[in-house]
Amino acid sequence: MGMLDELLDRLLSLLDRGGEAMSFILVLSVLMWILILERYWFLWFSYPAELARVQAIWSQRQERHSRAAKRFKAHLGAALAASARRTLPVISTLVQVLPLLGLLGTVTGMIQTFEVITVYGGSNRSGIAGGISEALLCTMGGLVTALSGLYFIVHLEQRARVAADEALRLMGENYKE
Repeated sequence: MGMLDELLDRLLSLLDRGGEAMSFILVLSVLMWILILERYWFLWFSYPAELARVQAIWSQRQERHSRAAKRFKAHLGAALAASARRTLPVISTLVQVLPLLGLLGTVTGMIQTFEVITVYGGSNRSGIAGGISEALLCTMGGLVTALSGLYFIVHLEQRARVAADEALRLMGENYKE
């Protein structure tokens, strides 16, 4: 438990030194990671069952050669692809917003630095260092969380495309034009 307590103390210290923007970065990055983990859970555990259900619906269809059947098949495939991509736009938006929040923290930290310089001149080095530290911590927090999310959103989008293509391919085995 001592190591966990130390880690929590460091995290709280980082949040405190990073200013208000760092709290928003933390909240949005936790949300991003919850959504990323949910998408992996869906693709690993729920999607195969969803695919089997769609295949069962298609295989029970008697008539498969009409325009209506082709549209129905396209609708099934589109619904499956949409379920695979469901929260990907939100994750992508969070990946784009997090560096901007880091930039906002950078600006507020620099404003704090300039306020210290205005009031005390260059003699208050700890105040100046505190503002610069806040600016750099926010920049780092926004960039690190966005970069980690960027890798996973690209991977999840690729997996969703592959899953949708696989669904249409598997349904196509039962459907001969």
